[in-house]
Amino acid sequence: MSPLVDELATLRDWLRWAVSRFNEAKLFYGHGTDNAYDEAAWLILHTLHLPNDRLEPFLDARLTRAERLAVLNIVEQRLVRRLPAAYLTHEAWLGPYRFYVDERVIVPRSYFAELLAEHMAPWITDPDHIHTALDLCTGSGCLAILMAEAFPAATVDAVDVSGDALAVAHRNVADYGLDNRVHLIQSDLLDGLSGRRYDLIICNPPYVTAESMAALPAEYRHEPELALAAGNDGLDIVRRLLAAAPEHLTENGLLFVEIGHNADIVEAAFPGLPLTWVDAPSGEGKVFLLSRTDL
Repeated sequence: MSPLVDELATLRDWLRWAVSRFNEAKLFYGHGTDNAYDEAAWLILHTLHLPNDRLEPFLDARLTRAERLAVLNIVEQRLVRRLPAAYLTHEAWLGPYRFYVDERVIVPRSYFAELLAEHMAPWITDPDHIHTALDLCTGSGCLAILMAEAFPAATVDAVDVSGDALAVAHRNVADYGLDNRVHLIQSDLLDGLSGRRYDLIICNPPYVTAESMAALPAEYRHEPELALAAGNDGLDIVRRLLAAAPEHLTENGLLFVEIGHNADIVEAAFPGLPLTWVDAPSGEGKVFLLSRTDL
């Protein structure tokens, strides 16, 4: 038994110790937090079943022995296994929305969450005019759920090639009571959607280049490679999507694609396309927009 269980008494003690160990281990963040303090606080509050936004009132509370063992366990898992915090807590947040996650899906992180909170304005002027919507490469189903929230008149298809990912998405869709509006479909991109057309398609596809895949921190290597890797230049999926998308957009349909830091690569690969770059509050030039007529 670790002597820490007897030496560290309060939540403040455990928080300080965890921050020190995380800094010492040079952990990588990016799955919900961006520093050791926030990561440690998040894991400890979750483990103690305390509100994730109420740390101060509990800092000097003494932990029971069982609670100390539980905190020690989750901190050691983060240190030794380099698991993202979201996989340890089985939850990820996009704004006020909580989603279940495990290692069958990547941890949700998308500029689309911010854009959907604004109903994709100004590109979409009336949310009620969106009747059919598609979340391609849905993963955990988080963006499909946000689409259903943003566009109340829409039926949303959520598509992924991974049956494991769709099992996670099914849980999240059920948690939000959206089974009648969000339809989960297993398909390799648009291949299984013959005859379906959409007013709005969003896609956060795999877009990590081969060079970047080789340099990924350990935390990211716990995520499904299928959801990250996209060939030498990161555009294997995007090329297929752009070729097939016109057949699946309505006359005034819009396609939004998230591409991360690959804007220069995209522009060089598709010099003839009139790409419109859409800025989100936390990032510029990460999402491009095309209409059906553009394609």
